[in-house]
Amino acid sequence: MTRRWRTFVSMIALVVASPLVAAPVAAASGALPDWGCGPTAAHAQEFDVSTAPTGRGTGKYREPALDQSARPLPRSAQGRAPSSMTANVEVYFHVVTNGAEGNLTDRQIRDQITVLNATFGGREGGSATGFSFTLAGVTRTNNAKWYAAKPGAERDMKKTLKRGDDSDLNVYSTSGYLYLGWAYYPNITDTKQSYLDGIVIDWRTVPGASDAYVGAYDQGETLTHEAGHWLNLAHTFENGCKEPGDFVDDTPAMSVPTSGCPEGKDTCPAPGTDPIHNYMDYSFDSCYTQFTDGQTQRMRDAWLLYRAS
Repeated sequence: MTRRWRTFVSMIALVVASPLVAAPVAAASGALPDWGCGPTAAHAQEFDVSTAPTGRGTGKYREPALDQSARPLPRSAQGRAPSSMTANVEVYFHVVTNGAEGNLTDRQIRDQITVLNATFGGREGGSATGFSFTLAGVTRTNNAKWYAAKPGAERDMKKTLKRGDDSDLNVYSTSGYLYLGWAYYPNITDTKQSYLDGIVIDWRTVPGASDAYVGAYDQGETLTHEAGHWLNLAHTFENGCKEPGDFVDDTPAMSVPTSGCPEGKDTCPAPGTDPIHNYMDYSFDSCYTQFTDGQTQRMRDAWLLYRAS
């Protein structure tokens, strides 16, 4: 679907650089590869935007491995949310720069919130999740150390800037370090590290902010993907072809993440081709179109369990 804030990009089915080993210990132990957002993560997904249509960029990782793993909700929480449930999420957007880079405009931030509302509202296709997003505040900080912070080193930044409570989404735009972004699953709100809750994104993924990732990751849907994690969604390639997959019944199994938009990709023997258009895969932004009804239920149930109170 064409959006008013993006220029049509002719897509080619591109497969980018192979994943690189990020945790040799896990790999040596024979653990199944986990593509980020978990303590058993044995790989991180790399893309090289020099292979994107514009030919710009030198390569970056998609997400880091964090000290969390996807897991099923408690049985008492599953199916608890009614089909009529809606929730408005207040967003605190923290623009962190090094003085020369990262200075997002108010318009670019508003456009990013528009993308969140379009993608979670089902306006590109798929399920209307019932989640909406309202910009509650913007902070601007010139701090080169925070701008360059790697995962795990964002503690001081988040302790200083975080606003609101567990139901509020704090977004930190930085260099992203080596990554497009990262987010913590909502069960972190029950720990002593609850201050880490929130999402870090590379500012260049915000619509209109940069031409660094044009044709690949420039339409603001990195934040949609990470907000899916923030609301407890796993990757669609979680656990590969093996049960329980991503803990959602209506997302076909897939063994490896997607790059580009290769229609017909099918990496598991179970029925259904890989859900390359799902926001929780690693496809290009222009390939994304949907959350499923099952993902919507999981997000709503997680909201009631971890965030609504």
